[in-house]
Amino acid sequence: MSGRKQFDVGAALDQAMRVFWQRGYADASLDALGSATGLGRGSLYGTFGTKDALFRQCLDRYASIYGAQFEQALTAHPGDPVRAVEAFLDVTLSRIADPSVPVGCLIAQSAAQSPTLKEENSAQVRVLLDTQRQRVRAALEDSSADTRMLDELATFVVAVNQSLAVLSRAGTSDAELRSVARLACTTVADTLARAASKDVTHDLPGQSML
Repeated sequence: MSGRKQFDVGAALDQAMRVFWQRGYADASLDALGSATGLGRGSLYGTFGTKDALFRQCLDRYASIYGAQFEQALTAHPGDPVRAVEAFLDVTLSRIADPSVPVGCLIAQSAAQSPTLKEENSAQVRVLLDTQRQRVRAALEDSSADTRMLDELATFVVAVNQSLAVLSRAGTSDAELRSVARLACTTVADTLARAASKDVTHDLPGQSML
């Protein structure tokens, strides 16, 4: 409409996402959100609803950006689950090393604050973490490990991924973070190799008679 100030809703959401990412939900004041987006409180509420509603939109925005990158990394190496995990963790390491975005991870930041979040917000964080776990679990599927082992490995990989973000906020160096990622990939490789070795042993002729 003529005379009405126009703004890019997507860009404003991205700026709000960065505030939550950098400060966490509790310390992301309406003043800080308004300053980052260039919107007054009335415009913030009119465009995004409450602070909680804006927070959930920012979580979804964050998940859509990095979820797509995770998905691409995990599906780029069919038949090679270890390489898929390596590519998955590299997405996080590359984001941590990117000076144009805040340090850490919005989901990890929010998960750490879950006890202080409203249940609807905490539930969304859990859903996003579970979605991440499901993606990793699917990438591990092409192996001979049993279901329980694959479930445990998927949880382990997601735990390492989140810990990389937490460690980065504490100032851990890129070299140290990459060392953690390498050890995680080695653990996944060794675990899957042991599972494959057991399958081969069980398939040996006459093995059941030993």
